[in-house]
Amino acid sequence: MDASQSLPELVSAAKANARTFEDRIVEASNLVAEQATTGTGGEELRSATQGLKDTAIDIFSVFEARMQHHFKRGPFSRKLRSLLAEAGEVELADRVYQYYLMTNVLKHGKGASYRELLDTPTTHFTIKTAEGGAEAAPVSGEDLIDVTAPGFFDGLADTILEAFNFLEKK
Repeated sequence: MDASQSLPELVSAAKANARTFEDRIVEASNLVAEQATTGTGGEELRSATQGLKDTAIDIFSVFEARMQHHFKRGPFSRKLRSLLAEAGEVELADRVYQYYLMTNVLKHGKGASYRELLDTPTTHFTIKTAEGGAEAAPVSGEDLIDVTAPGFFDGLADTILEAFNFLEKK
């Protein structure tokens, strides 16, 4: 991701990249279903899913890095959430914060962010749970958040662009 590109340009490029991974996921899922095995299709499915996960982490990280200058110090997403809520943008504040938590889960697996997401109702992405609650859940991030769900990346990208526009107008 080139430093000379604007954040909206980077989000657009990430969306195009995500669409490629989403297409690969659909094709690989169909192949796995036809094969009734995890052969070649299973490897392709894992690879495309990992690519989509990495793209989501990267674009949220770029968003935080590019927009950090709007705040003196401290945790960017928490400060952005407060600023948005104070401006009456409560729904956007909640979405940004949920995507922040989701990104942490994708990066680090289960922990405080995962437990907080389990306690926070969201319709923006699918949180995977296990019988027995958070302690019984899988450890890795891609097993905790369904990055293959329809609209997953578009919701993230749209939220980033809305928050970007808010910050640039203030």
